[in-house]
Amino acid sequence: MVRYAERRERLRATATERELDAVLVTNLLNVRYLTGFTGSNGALLLRTDGTDVFGTDGRYTTQAGTQVPDIELLVDRATVTALAREAVGRGAGRIGYESHHLTVDGLRALESVLADAAAGGTVAELTSVQRAVEALRVVKDDDEVDALRRACAVADAALAELAAEGALRPGRTELQVGRELDARMLAMGAEAPSFETIVATGANSAVPHHRPDSTELRAGDFLKLDFGATVDGYHSDMTRTLVLGEAADWQREVYELVAAAQAAGRAALGVGADVVAVDAAARDVIAAAGHGGHFPHGLGHGVGLEIHEAPGIGQLGAGTLAAGMAVTVEPGVYLPGHGGVRIEDTLIVTDDEPELLTLTSKELLVL
Repeated sequence: MVRYAERRERLRATATERELDAVLVTNLLNVRYLTGFTGSNGALLLRTDGTDVFGTDGRYTTQAGTQVPDIELLVDRATVTALAREAVGRGAGRIGYESHHLTVDGLRALESVLADAAAGGTVAELTSVQRAVEALRVVKDDDEVDALRRACAVADAALAELAAEGALRPGRTELQVGRELDARMLAMGAEAPSFETIVATGANSAVPHHRPDSTELRAGDFLKLDFGATVDGYHSDMTRTLVLGEAADWQREVYELVAAAQAAGRAALGVGADVVAVDAAARDVIAAAGHGGHFPHGLGHGVGLEIHEAPGIGQLGAGTLAAGMAVTVEPGVYLPGHGGVRIEDTLIVTDDEPELLTLTSKELLVL
């Protein structure tokens, strides 16, 4: 609870700088970040005077009392509009809201609350805070980094167990492997997979985000596994590419190229590094080998309460890295009709070397 209070104080400072009296937080992940609440209906009215109000409906009264005991509770099925009325009633003149999250109908409902207040002589206005909470979430605190470490450890252990028991073998289907990998992560303590697990073999491995199907694993093919575990709401993300049976020369060549690019991208991570330059550090390695056109996506992304969050590390990215950011580095080379390689890690940017959280070996594994 102390950590949540610290996060709210950071948002309160932002609100004060923007001359807001209150901020209405409606994105559930942002609500969780600021309060610890994990239910499906909740919102936070954060006031610059410190008298915050947490809103939910009757289904979550007990849960809110347990997870958010340090904030005044308002129980109303129409949670967001009820909090808006509370804000106006307590004298908030400028109310920030999450414009990137609120629907058009939701905004109209808030405007209706303010119109009713104006009819009674109370004037208030809405102003977008854009992604103010997401901006805070970019740099992870110690609790968040610990959750990310545990999520990555679950994914590492699940893959190691799967490989050790011979589950990655010719004759099995992509779907079978993906479902078993998911089941093992759940058995090891994950709340859920981080996203739909990617299992891609043979020519399918040349499709960056192939969805597993009934394709059977065959000897001599690449097998690309992109997966992660969710622990305490935080996501891990890792990709490893294997070869089933003896690796051909072209496979080793492509793998070694991607491994070199991935190492260059990891080495470029550092406090103050421009995200476009980090992407270029890896991309230039691949382009110099004549495969620039076979690397069609960005180098990486932030990861945390969402599997894809700021910062984006790519040619169209913006900004620089800071200590405490959790990011992925995941270059790939995809040869249509033949196969592809992607190698991905989750790392924490630090004042020194980045901390590697996904510890599965990146040596070419031949099963």
